[in-house]
Amino acid sequence: MNMVKEGKKTWYIVDGWLPGRSPNENASLEGHEAIMILNCKEKDAHVLLDIFYETKEPLEGIKIDVPAKRVKCIRMDHPQEIEGIVLSREEQYSLRLRSDVEVIVQYGRMDITQPNLAYIGFIGYSE
Repeated sequence: MNMVKEGKKTWYIVDGWLPGRSPNENASLEGHEAIMILNCKEKDAHVLLDIFYETKEPLEGIKIDVPAKRVKCIRMDHPQEIEGIVLSREEQYSLRLRSDVEVIVQYGRMDITQPNLAYIGFIGYSE
């Protein structure tokens, strides 16, 4: 049995910023951000997502369940995936994820607001 610790229970994503829509009406891609949560454990992970803003009160306790030994991908521009919350495009926010079991969190952004298309992906800060 592997006793290596896989993941952490608390994660932070500081650079949240949902890109604006493409100026090209015929664009086949959609600018978005996504959270990927990997649960390598034998037990389902129950995650609470908190969204912090610069100028308004945070939204806390958004529930996300990640089945055992699965990955869950959450599009931040799909309100149905985050309890109906609609994030404004081009508004700065940060995230905190708190899980009852250790998970790994990655974050990605596809920005199509300029002609060269930009993608950024990074692992969140954990403690």
